Amino acid sequence: MAPTLADAEKLDAADPLAPFRDRFVVPDDPGLVAYLDGNSLGRPPKATGERLAALVAHDWGSRLIRSWSEGWMELPFEVGDRLGAAALGAAAGQTVVADSTTVCLYKLMRAAAAMRPGRTEVVADRGNFPTDRYVVEAVAAECGLTVRWISPDPAGGVTLADVGDNLDERTAFVTLSHVDYRSAWIADLDAVTAAAHDAGALVVWDLCHSVGSVPLELDAAGVDLAAGCTYKFLNAGPGAPAFLYVAAALQESFAQPITGWMGNADPFAMTSDHTPAPGMRRALSGTPPITGLIGVDEGVKLVAEAGMHRIRAKAVTLTELTVALVDELGHGVGLGSPRDPARRGGHVTVTHADAKALSDELIAAGVVIDHRPPDGIRIGLSPLTTSYAELHRAMTVVRDVVSGGGRHSDHRHPPFPRG
Repeated sequence: MAPTLADAEKLDAADPLAPFRDRFVVPDDPGLVAYLDGNSLGRPPKATGERLAALVAHDWGSRLIRSWSEGWMELPFEVGDRLGAAALGAAAGQTVVADSTTVCLYKLMRAAAAMRPGRTEVVADRGNFPTDRYVVEAVAAECGLTVRWISPDPAGGVTLADVGDNLDERTAFVTLSHVDYRSAWIADLDAVTAAAHDAGALVVWDLCHSVGSVPLELDAAGVDLAAGCTYKFLNAGPGAPAFLYVAAALQESFAQPITGWMGNADPFAMTSDHTPAPGMRRALSGTPPITGLIGVDEGVKLVAEAGMHRIRAKAVTLTELTVALVDELGHGVGLGSPRDPARRGGHVTVTHADAKALSDELIAAGVVIDHRPPDGIRIGLSPLTTSYAELHRAMTVVRDVVSGGGRHSDHRHPPFPRG
């Protein structure tokens, strides 16, 4: 028997993270039934708006350029350390917030190739997010590497066996997403990292769909290099800067390819030659984006307060509820995510031959989701902002749309709850 709305409301009543919903801006959209796209763009914390207003009034408005020496210069490292402690399992001095995910991945892959001279291959996932694949191909072309592509099941993801079958003494590095952007498959980060190391290779992990959703222990797993975005489960805002993680043991040999003035040993010496700064400062290129860093900082604070294990526990329960409701849909709807919650991240993908048309109709009906070609409808479940009742109401709309019920009245499907 499918879970009822009353079942969902009981889960909300017992949810220790429920009060966090009040810490976010309520959408001013009377037609919104549910926002299930927090794995693409998280909702804005109220504290972010307050802090940005203070920045404009004081740090920027009154202190002006003096704010660079009064704290701005160190913000990428301070926020990076807080992010590392809250969500990455990373000791201080290994994480910095800078650039976009694409740029961060490029820096890490070029550095990984340089740290394994004489090796001629890179192992990558053909089903990975386009940015990852494009960067791999560009780095391979620049460094004369051959890409050994893994082609996993679209409803699953890369396994340890897939990686092991492609590793040998020629492998410079492996690059994978920890959580698959389509299926939500969680790769075995510890085992894959260990296997790569056994072959003498490095691993570059993309953490975009795991940071803030799935607990990570990068230091304990011996991870070499990682990057991820902050505007999904960290709720840092559209276009907020990404982060880089470089293990302490690799930092002295980490040579990133975009050598800007902020990564110089003394940025204000204006020297003619670039001397890489010690530690993670060498990973920087240009001027830090202060407004974006504030968004990251406020998002990280909420994750730290909630705790990653509580966030993960709710994510599992949300996705389990989703799967149970998906199983009742019929009408050609399938599950495009793992059934095992231990292998599933913070979203659930359903499949349908007319996924694009259904996605458009769902959004028009007030259920904001993602379409992922060719046949995926991705339901994003952000534990700090998604309630069980909101999810249940949304899945009722999904049921009616896939069964041909069409548009929905506000009476049958209440709009997004306020408060």
